[in-house]
Amino acid sequence: MRHVGVDPATHTGFVALGPDGSLLGWTEFVGKGDSAPARINMILNEIYSHLRPDDNVCIEGFAMEAKFDTNKVSTGYNWAARLATDRKVGTFISATPNQLKKFVNVDEWEGEPGSKVKLDGKEVKRRVMVAVEDHWGHKPRTDNIADAYVLARIAEAVYDVKSRGIAGAYLAALSIYPKYQQEVIMAIIDPSTVKKPKSKPKSKTNKRRGKPAAADSHTQNTEQTCLF
Repeated sequence: MRHVGVDPATHTGFVALGPDGSLLGWTEFVGKGDSAPARINMILNEIYSHLRPDDNVCIEGFAMEAKFDTNKVSTGYNWAARLATDRKVGTFISATPNQLKKFVNVDEWEGEPGSKVKLDGKEVKRRVMVAVEDHWGHKPRTDNIADAYVLARIAEAVYDVKSRGIAGAYLAALSIYPKYQQEVIMAIIDPSTVKKPKSKPKSKTNKRRGKPAAADSHTQNTEQTCLF
């Protein structure tokens, strides 16, 4: 069994670790073709051909908080990775972009509380690459491979903790990981352990309610032909 990380995008990172955590290999697939569907399909086929049926896979989650959603094409690559993995392996786990960064103790923000500044995306990616080398001694050649490497390590850690946990008691198994990694591992194993931020109370308003809608305003015209 291998631990595999997949960072899906136009340039898709793919990393495979051995059962003992050794690096078996890493690569980057580049989607090529005259259209987005052709490029997405190429990535799907590349991932499928590189996977093995007994792989333990972690795929980066959808970048829902991204400032720019690359025309929703990035979502297409992510679905390609999921479909390829589902077809070849049958199951996978997913780590959000924030969980990926947290696993290597990288923060998008810098500065003192109350005056923090969000770092440029390229700088965050550079820090993740540096963090991979600091944590495991490997130096990825691209940021996509670096992300996939972290995902592979998350897959490895989740598998390890679940395998050594007895009757759902994961404390002893978690103890070998730093606190920031423990939080990511448990958030994936049991999302209910994640503390949700308190919601702000709704402000009261003195605005008067509008008039109720007319009784027949939302009813179908009885003379209208039903299409379905």
